[in-house]
Amino acid sequence: MKTYFKKISVSIIAAAGLVLFNGCDLDINDNPNLATGAVVTPNYVFPAVVATTMYNQVNYYGYASAAYFVGYQVPGAGIGGFGDVFSNSISSSFNTGAWTAVFSDLRDLQTIIRKAEEDPQYVVYGAISQVWKSYLYQLLVDIYGDVPYLEALGGGSGNFSPKYDKDSDVYQYLVADLDIAITTLKANLNTSGLALLTSTTDPVFKGDLAKWVKFANNLKLRLLVRARGTVIDSFVQSEFGKFSSDGFLKENVLVQPGYNASSRENPFWEIYHSSVAGSNTQAANYYIPSCYVFAFYNGTKLNDPVRGALTYKSFPNTPRWSLADQSAGQPYTEKYTWHVGTGSGVNASVAKGILKSRAAASPLVLAAETYFLLAEAALFDHALDGDAKSNFEKGIEASFAYLELEGTATAPPDVTAEVAEYFKLNSDNYLVNFDKATTTEQKLEAIITQKYLALNIIGSHEAWTEFRRTTYPTISGTDSLTTFASTQSSSPRPDKLLIRQIYPQNERDLNENAPLIRDGFSNPIFWDKD
Repeated sequence: MKTYFKKISVSIIAAAGLVLFNGCDLDINDNPNLATGAVVTPNYVFPAVVATTMYNQVNYYGYASAAYFVGYQVPGAGIGGFGDVFSNSISSSFNTGAWTAVFSDLRDLQTIIRKAEEDPQYVVYGAISQVWKSYLYQLLVDIYGDVPYLEALGGGSGNFSPKYDKDSDVYQYLVADLDIAITTLKANLNTSGLALLTSTTDPVFKGDLAKWVKFANNLKLRLLVRARGTVIDSFVQSEFGKFSSDGFLKENVLVQPGYNASSRENPFWEIYHSSVAGSNTQAANYYIPSCYVFAFYNGTKLNDPVRGALTYKSFPNTPRWSLADQSAGQPYTEKYTWHVGTGSGVNASVAKGILKSRAAASPLVLAAETYFLLAEAALFDHALDGDAKSNFEKGIEASFAYLELEGTATAPPDVTAEVAEYFKLNSDNYLVNFDKATTTEQKLEAIITQKYLALNIIGSHEAWTEFRRTTYPTISGTDSLTTFASTQSSSPRPDKLLIRQIYPQNERDLNENAPLIRDGFSNPIFWDKD
């Protein structure tokens, strides 16, 4: 049996129980009854972690936080209790699942990694778990900054107060661990005698290790692009020349752990539409888009009738509101703002757009994002796969193609005509016509603004991160079309926005090494532009 699973940079002494679909709110320093390989095996643990990751990303990293922070959604009339959204006065009790649920998944992944070292037949599971672990850790770093890494996930060793590692250091550890995972996967592409991945045990790529290698390259690309120009820029420039020759995954990364209409819904549908029983969610009943984001579709900033109609019900007459101008009062939603099909509750139709169906696979990373990352890399002298303009345009096309998918379909449709019309309608605007961007900064603005549109609701966490990193899309004033900041914001910053989240209070209570962060306006992440 040919295996290759090199020791990674962290302690492989993790432990955790099997996580089922909504995660459990255990703290990183908890030491629960430890699951052992005799009880839980990687082929059961990994798909459960994938499913909870997808739910956590849509819920804690999108709907409950970043979708507000970047203006994708605002509360409509008829609902209260949004004081922290209006004022940006978040505390250590805000959105704690973004920390606890993710660390719960990380402990499970570490269990798999340890099992792979102990039992070589699980080497492939160990490698893909390392890739997934890197993905989760970047989520954490991008909203919290410093996190426990080198000493984390080792509750069984007796260290219940792991030290915090610098955010910039963790980025470097993640790049190194992805390289190791890639090497391991490539060494075992055709190895016999291993516990192999299947469509059931691998809800992401159904056992296609070549795709896992490319996906790991994608994650490394995201890390390096984000860290360019920071305190670790010399490391970044060196690593840009060390990519695996296998290339990048230029397709939507879709998670499908068995979503269906009767028991386990796609998390976007579960959060933004209705329950299995057909009961409307809070988002379905009350949430609407901000005037700021809507202006990129209805001709105010850009003219995008196709994606507008694929994103918003009743476009261009969708109710919208602004935290920046609350004088008009909140309009009522028409229900199901982001479902462009027909019907309601259990009778809702499958559709194109964001809310496709209860049983549709859930997008973890869009192909559009990968193209925009490649475009930005090329813009700054790292043409890894095509130039900046070609990747920029492919990113826009990939965004159209994803939204045009209907129901459970996964094969990208031909959107050539729609994309050509979009370029024609906006031919004089450098945010669409790359040739009209006359400076590097304008080209970067175009790339990030189009990424912002591609990630609308689907990848709110990434859009918020990219806004903080680049300040794009541009906000330039105090009215509903020029900013998504609230008039009631308590932020002392000129833009009146948040730049981070705060560590949960239970982490501060249990780990003496946890930094004391009092507000969301200071202590920026290392890549934050300002």
